[in-house]
Amino acid sequence: MTQENSEKLSALYEVYEQPMYRIAFAVLHDQGLAEDAVSEAFLRLIGKLQKLGDCNSDRTKNYIIKVIKSTSINIYRRNKKRFCSEVAIDEAMQIADPAQHSEHSGKIDELLHSLDEPDKSIVIMRCVKEMSWKDVAEKLSLTESNVRKRFERTKKRLKGEISDEK
Repeated sequence: MTQENSEKLSALYEVYEQPMYRIAFAVLHDQGLAEDAVSEAFLRLIGKLQKLGDCNSDRTKNYIIKVIKSTSINIYRRNKKRFCSEVAIDEAMQIADPAQHSEHSGKIDELLHSLDEPDKSIVIMRCVKEMSWKDVAEKLSLTESNVRKRFERTKKRLKGEISDEK
């Protein structure tokens, strides 16, 4: 990085770090993630320093706002997917592990036994034994994408059966 680019980056950081943090926090509602978003945004800006003009120009300000919004939304989406998969695993654990819900164990057993193979094995390997998608796929001689899809369909079907009973 040239001296000129280094100075420009320092100036951008001085002027925009806090406003970028506030924008990221508004999107993410998490301090750590907002800080990560600011860092990621500055990494993206390093590659564009040549194209950026004066630090205080409206054009630069608008571009930086677009970058931090985009970066924050990407982080939000990544974490949403991770959170959704963790929630799905937790829900499946509740269905698959009768020890955790002894009052519902009869219904849980019934639901598990109603599943056909390999769906039953997928739920048990994934949720009870906590195996990776890859390991489950290898054990059952299926593709990883097939295992994931079968798991999603099974989860959806079980949720439907549970909500029908309420």
